[in-house]
Amino acid sequence: MGVSTDPVAKLEEFTRKNKVRHQLLSDAGRQMLPAYGALVTDQKSPMHRLAKRAYFVLDRQGTIRFVRVQANPLDLLRTGEVLEAVRALGS
Repeated sequence: MGVSTDPVAKLEEFTRKNKVRHQLLSDAGRQMLPAYGALVTDQKSPMHRLAKRAYFVLDRQGTIRFVRVQANPLDLLRTGEVLEAVRALGS
């Protein structure tokens, strides 16, 4: 699933328009993203208070087992890297 600082209505519109197949959650109140280090906090940045591109893999108990927070939001993680983290958890 994805998490964004956009409000729910905007995410619903984006999901329909772009045929997004995974769930998008809103953190418009910016409560969750800072707790995971996934919010731009540099007040001088034009991205201030926006979500960073971040990847987390949790195990069945909810423990974070893989974290990657990208410095540049245009840098996408290779799918293989995420799949490898998931496979490392086993079944």
